[in-house]
Amino acid sequence: MAQESVAYDKDAVREVLDKARAEGRDSLTAPEGRLVCEAYGIPTPGEGLAGSADEAVRLAGELGGRVVMKIVSPEILHKTEAGGVKVGVSGDDAVRSAYDEIIANAKAYNADATIDGIQVQQMLSGGHEVIIGATTDPTFGKVIVFGLGGVLVEVLKDVTFRLAPVDTETAHSMLDGIAAAEVLKGARGAEPADADALADIIKRLSDLVTDFPQISEFDLNPVFARPDGASAADVRIVLATEDHVEPVKYTQDEILATMNRMMRPNAVAVIGASAENGKIGNSVMKNLINGGYAGEIYPINPKADEILGRKAYKNILDVPGEVDVAVFAVPAKFVPQALREVGEKNIPAAVLIPSGFAETGNHELQDEIVKIAREGGVRMLGPNIYGYYYTPQNLCATFCTPYDVKGGTALTSQSGGIGMAILGFSRTTKMGVSAIVGLGNKSDLDEDDLLTYFEQDPDTNIVAMHLEDLKDGRSFVEAAQRITKKKPVVVLKAGRTALGAKAASSHTGALAGDDKVYDDILRQSGVVRAYSLNDMLEFARGIPVLPTPKGENVVIITGAGGSGVLLSDAVVENGLNLMEMPKDLDEAFKAFIPPFGASGNPIDITGGEPPSTYEATIRLGLEDDRIHALILGYWHTIVTPPMVFAELTARVVAEAREKGIEKPVVASLAGDTEVEEASDYLYQHGVVAYPYTTEKPVAVLGAKYRWARGAGLI
Repeated sequence: MAQESVAYDKDAVREVLDKARAEGRDSLTAPEGRLVCEAYGIPTPGEGLAGSADEAVRLAGELGGRVVMKIVSPEILHKTEAGGVKVGVSGDDAVRSAYDEIIANAKAYNADATIDGIQVQQMLSGGHEVIIGATTDPTFGKVIVFGLGGVLVEVLKDVTFRLAPVDTETAHSMLDGIAAAEVLKGARGAEPADADALADIIKRLSDLVTDFPQISEFDLNPVFARPDGASAADVRIVLATEDHVEPVKYTQDEILATMNRMMRPNAVAVIGASAENGKIGNSVMKNLINGGYAGEIYPINPKADEILGRKAYKNILDVPGEVDVAVFAVPAKFVPQALREVGEKNIPAAVLIPSGFAETGNHELQDEIVKIAREGGVRMLGPNIYGYYYTPQNLCATFCTPYDVKGGTALTSQSGGIGMAILGFSRTTKMGVSAIVGLGNKSDLDEDDLLTYFEQDPDTNIVAMHLEDLKDGRSFVEAAQRITKKKPVVVLKAGRTALGAKAASSHTGALAGDDKVYDDILRQSGVVRAYSLNDMLEFARGIPVLPTPKGENVVIITGAGGSGVLLSDAVVENGLNLMEMPKDLDEAFKAFIPPFGASGNPIDITGGEPPSTYEATIRLGLEDDRIHALILGYWHTIVTPPMVFAELTARVVAEAREKGIEKPVVASLAGDTEVEEASDYLYQHGVVAYPYTTEKPVAVLGAKYRWARGAGLI
């Protein structure tokens, strides 16, 4: 049962918070917390504050039944740790004894603590204990938390997160977002918890911390969730001690104005250009020239008149006409002055290859160039990067090896080493890319700027990003939620473990946030998360190849029972739905397979079958509207050799697409080395295929499904 709607009393909350701030406190007492809850209609049990044992007895009598007694002190936030809580107290003598014991424990715990009294609270029982709370995440700001409560939140950590504010629909999604969701729904015949009441509390708490950002943490733990409602038994509120500084924000139009000139420049200047082989400035110049960039290239070097056949300029201010982007290839100590001159020249973008900034501990120098850039109206990519590629313009503004296989995949990385891995994978797999961009220290331009550009870039149809942190999590989510409605975004977030987070923080000055927060909020933003570098790259390669499924029914057709079992496991692990085969469709498949084969799902046609059996069953799977995706398991036999299987599968899929039948098809090929060539052939013809693995093709299909669901396409 949902709580009745009440108007929020913001003045009451403001009065409580102002009083605490005036007294120099960073937390509220339990009675103050109850006042805040009442102001926003968050249900709490009956209670009162006792200043003596006699008052405690009187309050317990008025409340009736058993009570909970808790110390109330601004200096004692963790009451249980201080021996300041007694549960299930009943009877006058027991109340008096509990009062005296709590006071004694509190004084022993902190002799200097101010004791306001003892909170006497009606004891709640029945239902499930859950936690509803809010925290201030360093990356995402105000985040709402829901999960199993009491001690279970610390033991099981079964919680889920959403960005505040949340609406009612999102609040309900949080109830389904924990592993123990079925427990709240009434497992084993128990009555379900009141989902509407819980969602109502989540929304009210979300509104509260949004209205009052000075609240740093807010815990309702436990909340007793019963079939007929929910009520918070304990309230803990922590206040921020410093004012939050909002990151610098740019409008979409401002971002695009810069990004369009950086990605599609008419003129590029190379500051630190060199004629000497082995110098970064020499490599950048060669890549721009040899890569086929058709715009103007201006080398900047105070000691040269000409570099690689191009007139050199002593200073960027000497260059005639407009320059769209300046690529820096000078040591870090020369960057500030050159950046001032870039600002004077009204160049909108600077690409900073040099290292020696925050990643080495030199935060002062990085802060200095950020200030200079903002004053000069210059947006910066980097520093500490390999540069960037944009193939539609034949633009290789980098000191790494050039890359010219054009396609629709944009890849970004925060690490130079990962950037080179991206380059190698793209070359080996012949994956066409629209862009490869290094982000490095992200002193200015970051992932949300790139997403804003790629969202409207006609040459990009998927984005894959390696990141160690997000500088402005909320701006990233806003950009991701827009683009993922049109184009898939794959994210590899490094620092998933405590040790990984420590390494990330020392790599480019990044601070990795709690991974569970990232996991839930990245999913909320519509991106597909990859958990390894290879997965990120394979998703980036495979997702665009597969048509968008029109439904959830997945069917496995395999020539080997063993691979069918492994493929079924992979289907479950990737959140896919193995279709329950209708009787008529089951009979239709049986007509093509031998009596010792197996219909149902997986469909096992057995290994000794000729090409015609593969062809007939694949065609049936494609042409039946109730099937939405096919997973093929091939086993190498002399009867149907690998390339025969690959060619017939590609032909049947192509014939179906000519009829307007667009379904994702993936394949796992087991056999001798010939299956490698067969897999490559299938990939080139629109079937995502891998040799020697049942996991990878299903993982790519799962990634396609996760994006399609997030985009609301199925």
